[in-house]
Amino acid sequence: MLLDLSEEHKEHLAFLPQVDSAVVAEFGRIAVEFLRRGSNPKIYEGAARKLSVSSDTVQHGVEGLIHLLTESSKLMISELDFQDSVFVLGFSEELNKLLLQLYLDNRKEIRTILSELAPDLPSYHSLEWRLDVQESPAGNRGQWKKSTIDIATRHPPAGIWVTLFPYIYVLQLQNNYKIRY
Repeated sequence: MLLDLSEEHKEHLAFLPQVDSAVVAEFGRIAVEFLRRGSNPKIYEGAARKLSVSSDTVQHGVEGLIHLLTESSKLMISELDFQDSVFVLGFSEELNKLLLQLYLDNRKEIRTILSELAPDLPSYHSLEWRLDVQESPAGNRGQWKKSTIDIATRHPPAGIWVTLFPYIYVLQLQNNYKIRY
């Protein structure tokens, strides 16, 4: 699976070939540090002074790396797919290898950080339904009997959504009995 980078991200990453590989490695360290602790404008300003460029240029370069690393880590793309995704950007072979090494060294940590930042989605832990139905056996037409059915689910293992069981049970009841609502 290849990454599909927008033109904006490609523009942000276009700054990387203009600097030394040691600077790109430092940008990678700053990108991972950004994910851990958040943005620090002082780091961008210091790097911008050393490179004689604007702090926005440095910030965009780091943000481009952050996007490249987070998307790659989130999708757990293979080494080959990462290389192909970066190759499309037209970087030198040395820079491609450096970015690949940066990705391989940090992808587990980035995935851990992303999982900590992900919001917890709501899910049902227990679900109880009470149905009041009138049923009639197939052979005794017109003789309706009122029944109450309580359906309760048990606590499932963590992460399993419990919405389907009662619905499937109700469908089975509808198929087996003539149920009026």
